[in-house]
Amino acid sequence: MKYWKKLSHEQQDARITEALAENIDYSKRVSLGVPASKLDGQVFYDKASFLKDAPLLRTVVQNPNHIGCHTLTDSEPFFNGTQEIERELIETLAVDMFGAEVNSCDGYVATGGTEANIQAIWMYRNLFMQEYDAQLSEIAILASSDTHYSVVKGSNLLSIAYYSVPVDDQTRIVVPELLDSTIQKAIAAGIKYVIVLNNMGTTMFGSIDNPDVYAQYLQQYNIPFKLHLDGAFGGFIYPTSDPDHNLNFKNPHVSSITLDAHKMLQAPYGTGIFLSRKDLMKYVFTKEASYVHGMDITLCGSRSGANAIAVWMILYNYGPYGWLEKINTLLYRTDWCCQQLDAMNVTYYRHPKMNIITIRAAHVPVAIAEQFLLVPDSHGDAVNWYKIVVMDHVQIEHLQEFIDALKAAEKG
Repeated sequence: MKYWKKLSHEQQDARITEALAENIDYSKRVSLGVPASKLDGQVFYDKASFLKDAPLLRTVVQNPNHIGCHTLTDSEPFFNGTQEIERELIETLAVDMFGAEVNSCDGYVATGGTEANIQAIWMYRNLFMQEYDAQLSEIAILASSDTHYSVVKGSNLLSIAYYSVPVDDQTRIVVPELLDSTIQKAIAAGIKYVIVLNNMGTTMFGSIDNPDVYAQYLQQYNIPFKLHLDGAFGGFIYPTSDPDHNLNFKNPHVSSITLDAHKMLQAPYGTGIFLSRKDLMKYVFTKEASYVHGMDITLCGSRSGANAIAVWMILYNYGPYGWLEKINTLLYRTDWCCQQLDAMNVTYYRHPKMNIITIRAAHVPVAIAEQFLLVPDSHGDAVNWYKIVVMDHVQIEHLQEFIDALKAAEKG
């Protein structure tokens, strides 16, 4: 690891205190032109004694705006201190978690995985239009049928087609022959350029796509493509649970990655992350944002610097080995539950390196699904699957209660 290490609370506090001291202090410096301030002091009391030991809450109170992409251009100088921590975070993730070369990636803390996925689609759509003179009708998104619904949002917002590739019902793997026929169908419809959304942990199944399979078939037809990894769920699990994987920047086919810190990292909501190779984010510069220092390059525009601080704190609180222990604990609990289901001959899907178990609905009475708050694949009448996500709060005794309920229902 080049950057990622474990820091004590005192070390984290000192680093964040230093960063906040570099940001604008509205109580000490007259600021007439900036449409920003700290949180409203009449509502959010900023003199509480506990704040001195709570660096994240102090950041929330100071309310830094991290508009822009700090790995690429200068941004608003009023928040240089906390922007630097965001730069550290992006470089740590790109290099130490996803195998990038030093200073070879850009990125920012987005509002979530949906925004980060759409940011990628937007970026690649513009790349094809600017570099290849592509028409909207010639660009398409290609992704598996298990892909997150943000792909449909992106298709709709950006006015480009989406081609869904069927997966095997048991393995949840993209069916190669159907990928081939889907590409042929797209070509017949006039598609010349493709944006691939490759899953690193699907929302419903935790299944993993192989990016090299997409690359193989698209290269076979000489179709220019860009490949984005959607690791909104699996991005903070799979690189740790399967270190020999090919879903990172060491793979030349991978150009960008989505993460969601508000899932496995248990950060506050609004902490998605977008990572991209250098020289790609220029395709989404908004030149009209001329009043913003360095201009804007992100989908969301203004964003909370406190969210970047939260993610940085979590990663550096654990360090790589502490995080490995946490992931292995969750995988152990998942393994345990699967062993109980196997003994009962319950049919389910589970990727061996992920912490999601998706059970055929036929094995789970509705009352039990509701009791344990299982998530169905559809909230309509035709429920085929229910999923269990083994998060930090899901202990083995909770899983045992579920298993006992299934056994009792089976006995009638």
